[in-house]
Amino acid sequence: MAKGKDPEAPKRPRSAYMYFSQDKRDEVVKENPDVGFGQIGKILGERWRSLGPEEKRPYEEKADADRRRYDEEKT
Repeated sequence: MAKGKDPEAPKRPRSAYMYFSQDKRDEVVKENPDVGFGQIGKILGERWRSLGPEEKRPYEEKADADRRRYDEEKT
């Protein structure tokens, strides 16, 4: 019998980049309405890399909180 994913397992934590992309995706799509899904990801990646540490901090704090939540649920 194959081992499957445990449906009761907690959801894995999101990265700071994932919080950023979730926050900015609609903005990028509005600015680039004729661009495909892959290109949206590239634009978001470029914007993330261009952010300074202070601009990344709110997203990193969300990711840290999510990581703590995951660790607590995992135990």
